[in-house]
Amino acid sequence: MPTKRRSADSRPHPSSPKHAAKPRAKSEAIPPARELVILSGLSGSGTLSALKAFEDLGYYAVDNLPIELVPHFAELVVQSVEIKRAVLVVDAREGEGIERFPKTLRGLQRTLRTTVVFLEASTPVLMRRFSETRRPHPVDRNAQVGRSIARERRMLAPLRKVADVIIDTSKFNVHELRAFIQDRFTGSDTGQSLLISSLSFGYKHGIPLEADLVFDVRFLPNPHFIPEFRPLTGQDPKVARYIRKFEQTGEFLDKVTDLLLFLLPHYIHEGKSYLTVAFGCTGGQHRSVMIAEETARRLGKSGYRVKVEHRDMPR
Repeated sequence: MPTKRRSADSRPHPSSPKHAAKPRAKSEAIPPARELVILSGLSGSGTLSALKAFEDLGYYAVDNLPIELVPHFAELVVQSVEIKRAVLVVDAREGEGIERFPKTLRGLQRTLRTTVVFLEASTPVLMRRFSETRRPHPVDRNAQVGRSIARERRMLAPLRKVADVIIDTSKFNVHELRAFIQDRFTGSDTGQSLLISSLSFGYKHGIPLEADLVFDVRFLPNPHFIPEFRPLTGQDPKVARYIRKFEQTGEFLDKVTDLLLFLLPHYIHEGKSYLTVAFGCTGGQHRSVMIAEETARRLGKSGYRVKVEHRDMPR
């Protein structure tokens, strides 16, 4: 069945004759594997992109359904012959009625496998996104954006509290968010539900604020003091070979890899969607670059999704 995303304002009531489920014989069992995803999040965090990703996975998608109609929609999913998986958006457009959602959710979970997905992002990121799109914040179009974001966080707090999956999209672009949704909800390898950033940086430029784990690799011999290596970076094969030839380099990489392979499943179990592992040397040009590249290669070989970023490497 082709999916179609509809606004709640234009969608007929689920109990209308056009959408009423066909009656079942008492002996007929309800089809298994029915699923409902409740999608919510802060304005600007990517809810619409996530909804489209679910739609592309075959979910019947509904945007902005009033909470009073959610139980009726869930009943439709349970009884429908055609709809097996559905996703609906419940967000700040609901207004103060969002406080009723936890009670509604408890009722849904008694009859249908229900997952609540909540998207959020840091306030500076949300403010930048609104600035780039030049759109007012929907919670209060006349207020300063930062105040509207804070108000929306308070409004959605009851929903966030009951969320099964919380995704911080501060570090996601549209394609990475889409990939995360697809990996998380298609039953793919668990390691694919976490996106890892292997980041190099230079201490003289400051520690990256987004780093979850920071490793100092300034104990390794510095290629900067070899004239032929000075203008190159850790991506150059000659520089990488030089750094790799020291015994402590291999030992460090082995220990860091073992540590990360131990930690990552636990981060995934706790619902973490993005992890930044940062490696720092003095200038962020040689040692940290090589180590970040090699760590990414090793984690990728173990089945994890990893992207490499070099914050301070000369371009």
